Order: sequence, then structure tokens, then C-alpha cells
Amino acid sequence: MMPTLFISHGPPAIALMENPTAVFLRALGDRLPRPKAVVCASAHWEAWRPLVSAGAAPVTIHDFGGPPALFNLRYPAPGSPALAAEILTLLAKNGIAGAAAPDRGLDHGAWIPLMMAFPDAGIPVVQVSVQTETDAAWHYRFGEALAPLREKDILVMGSGGAVHNLDEIGGYPLDAPPPDYVSRFDEWLAAAATGGEVEVLLDYRKHAPKPDRCHPYPAEHFLPFFVAMGAGAGAGARRIHQGFMYGTLSMAAYLWGEA
Repeated sequence: MMPTLFISHGPPAIALMENPTAVFLRALGDRLPRPKAVVCASAHWEAWRPLVSAGAAPVTIHDFGGPPALFNLRYPAPGSPALAAEILTLLAKNGIAGAAAPDRGLDHGAWIPLMMAFPDAGIPVVQVSVQTETDAAWHYRFGEALAPLREKDILVMGSGGAVHNLDEIGGYPLDAPPPDYVSRFDEWLAAAATGGEVEVLLDYRKHAPKPDRCHPYPAEHFLPFFVAMGAGAGAGARRIHQGFMYGTLSMAAYLWGEA
């Protein structure tokens, strides 16, 4: 069965970098079974209800600022209207009403890490939105609805950030060590995820150290974690990467299942 994955995608310029997380992402495709398709829950697609990209040829969305070289990059992976329809059916069976978004392209939370891991752009990609006015438990249930896709060799991937505080990022250089509140949350998350402590994770605002500082409202970069965890049936995860950028960004990645 295909594993499920959560990655911290970092800033868009990671595509041009050679730091440890960039090296990890470029090696990720060799570490995983090659999926028949990818379903990506990205922090950069927020909606009030679940939306599913349904176009056959999604465009590359440059939803950022940065070096001109980034705007020359394209990731021409195909979409899959058939898979989008299947996702909507799975959601409906689980009491979740979604809708197709045929004109939605791939935002940088999806295409940059996928371009690094699967540079041939030969794997169909379907994005699903996160709902920032709902909670972790809702996204976990969303992921559970997608779990049957794993039996069809489809990779469910959450793309966000294990710790993501842009309000404080300006105070640190790229290679700064994490401040205490970041490292404490990062280790708490690792212990809870690898221990399969589903209920503790779903109530992270009660149990985690400095949750609102590590994931300020609307916590859009943490919600994809729960989609991946739900698709992985909440079983104990493995932390397959640890790192930090600009002090306040944890670049941790987690895998549920065997790879």
C-alpha cells in the first residue's frame, strides 16, 4: 500500500537552494514507490469548502515573490479529471460535500516539492484545498476519506510546515538555529506523531508547547499534516527529515506506512 506523506515545503526559493532540506526533497522520489498519481493538500489553497482541482492540464501558479529565476520554472504535470471525480465521491461517502475546480492550477506548495522529487513531471497531480475555518479533527476525517486511494498506488501528500511563523522570520538568517519555542514544538510533534498519539495531536492547541506562536491563525501550514495523518490511518509516523530555515520554519517531514 502506498504510504502517505507530509512535507514542509519552505520558501519557494528552496527550488534554487542546496541546503539539507533541498537535498532531501530532491532525493525523495527515489525513496518512495513511484505513485500512479499524487493528491496534494497544500497550505496555499484555502477555501470555505473542499475544492478539488479537476483540470486535465493544470497551469503552474507563481503565487509568490522572489528571484526572477523562480518565475521561469514550470511544472507541466498532467491533472486527472477522473481522479478528481473519484475524490469527490469518496468525500461524499464520508459526509463531506466538495466541489470540482476545473480551472485551478498547481500552487507552489504542490509543484515546487513535486518538481524537486519527480522532475520528469510525468505523474498526474490533483490538489485539494484546506478549510481554515475548520479544525485539525475535520482535516483528519478528510484524510481518512482519501485513504482508499492508497490501495491504488496513489500518494496522498500534505504540504505545509511543521512550524511556520512568518511573523518572526525577518529576525533570523537562513541558517539560524531554531529558537527554543520552535525546537520544543518540533520535538513535541515528533514524539506525538511517531507515538501515534492521534487524540493528542488533534487537540494540539491544548497539548503542544506555544501552539499559537508556532502556527498563528489560521494555521494553514499545519492543516495538511492532519490530512496526511488521516490518510495514514493515524498509525505511528516516521520522521524522515528534520531541519530548520530562518529559525522559525521547521522543515520536518513525516511518512505513514512503508517506503
